Amino acid sequence: MSSVTQTIEVSGATLMVELTGHGEPLVLLHGFGDDRHSWDSLVGALVPERQVIRYDLRGFGQSSISARLPFRHSNDLRELLDTLQLGRCDLMGISLGGSIALNFALDHPQRVRRLVLINPALTGWDWSDDWRTRWREIRRTARACGVEAAKALWWQHPLFDTARAMPPVAQQLRTRIARYAGTQWLYDDEEPALPDVDRLPELSVSTLLLTGTEDQPDFRLIADLIEGAATSVTRVDLQGSGHLLTLEQPSQVLARVRDFLV
Repeated sequence: MSSVTQTIEVSGATLMVELTGHGEPLVLLHGFGDDRHSWDSLVGALVPERQVIRYDLRGFGQSSISARLPFRHSNDLRELLDTLQLGRCDLMGISLGGSIALNFALDHPQRVRRLVLINPALTGWDWSDDWRTRWREIRRTARACGVEAAKALWWQHPLFDTARAMPPVAQQLRTRIARYAGTQWLYDDEEPALPDVDRLPELSVSTLLLTGTEDQPDFRLIADLIEGAATSVTRVDLQGSGHLLTLEQPSQVLARVRDFLV
């Protein structure tokens, strides 16, 4: 299975993009603090009869920021698809990547064939007090004591409770956190956006929503709202799993996704 990597210029950034296989395009969007390699274990099973496209979001992995400009990740995605001359594709995103995929599907429904959301965040979400307090502490630590100190707090975040309890998964999580540069804790130029929660009834794209029963309350509530408000959502709630479903339950995720993306 051979892959081709290339860089794509978007407004104020250069995205590192990896393309594998041929056929119906599937674009993968990683979560916060991750990069395109977070999908490594799944790509081989997704490739037959389709092209898998994954990239490092602006400021993550090997993507770089060329100018400190206000931006939206969903606009970066649009520019990427335009450059690759893809009029329509399937989208799959986890956590932050899920919020980007959903935001793009709401803005450009004609460009999305099917949508897979894995424990998604939500653009413009009003985070709980507990989440905000922990996030502020991590950012303060990064700025006052350095990124490595902030990574130690991030590793202990309740978001990863179930992952830390599984030794093989915990080791993969440690590796991912270690390679994160921490850029977004130091500064973040993503522009404010109106809350997508108000637009969920407009979601018309056929959607698979994968969630973990042990995920954090904010993400559980987001999933409940998506399931309740959108018209074409199939939800699968994986028992005993937390936020990192692609690490904790990779075979279940693959089976559900492959059945859905036919």
